[in-house]
Amino acid sequence: MVFPANFWLVTAVAFLVSAIGFKNYIWFFSIGYGLSIAAEGVLLLALYGESLTLGTALCCVIFVIYGLRLGGYLAYREVKLKSYHKHLAGEIKDSKTIPLIAKLSIWFFCAVLYVAMVCPVFYRLHNGSGSDAFTYVGAALMLIGFLMETVADAQKKAAKKTAPHRFVDTGLYRFVRCPNYLGELILWTGVLVVGCGSLSGAGQWALAIVGYLGILYVMFSGARRLEIRQNKTYGNDSEYQKYSTTVPILLPFIPLYSVEKHKWLVA
Repeated sequence: MVFPANFWLVTAVAFLVSAIGFKNYIWFFSIGYGLSIAAEGVLLLALYGESLTLGTALCCVIFVIYGLRLGGYLAYREVKLKSYHKHLAGEIKDSKTIPLIAKLSIWFFCAVLYVAMVCPVFYRLHNGSGSDAFTYVGAALMLIGFLMETVADAQKKAAKKTAPHRFVDTGLYRFVRCPNYLGELILWTGVLVVGCGSLSGAGQWALAIVGYLGILYVMFSGARRLEIRQNKTYGNDSEYQKYSTTVPILLPFIPLYSVEKHKWLVA
């Protein structure tokens, strides 16, 4: 598989922006993730501005807005919210204790993943496929996922202001315990749909599927970490016990209530 020159530009941007993780290794997965997606969206707009259609332009703009919102939200949480660091005490190692070779490995795999995740839109643009039904259905899913994640974060913030020591089970949290992660999955499912009808050859499809499976793994791993943390915090709360055994952890209407025992979900 031969990668075009613009692909390497997108890759370079992902590596450059995600390098923020060398300041704090967890930023490879958080702030660096959001800002990398935003930067890739900006670059796609710049590289293919003359050939953009309404559908492809919408996809790129969603990348930018989604990435900036996520990166900004995570940066605010990292810098301002002491309670966040208290909850993560013991879960996240001090960045100074992480060997350089480990940081380089994390950086490499994260940057490659961020490129693979956006590649369905990249190849639709590069292959000159324009917009079709797949583009608009995919863009609609991207928008729905973005809005779901945004609303879920806002609902959790509001609920914590009212009852800071209680788990959140209102709003979207009535349907799944991790609606923000569900929003991410919907968004990236939309990106993969955008690639349908445009991806050409086994190589392009393989890269797109690797990106999609990668974010699936990351989201389920995140749900597992959250479940373990909440079990420690609210495990003796009978209301939480009822909530966690009747509301699916990530996928609505699918009776998957726990992933704690799936130790292979480590990220």
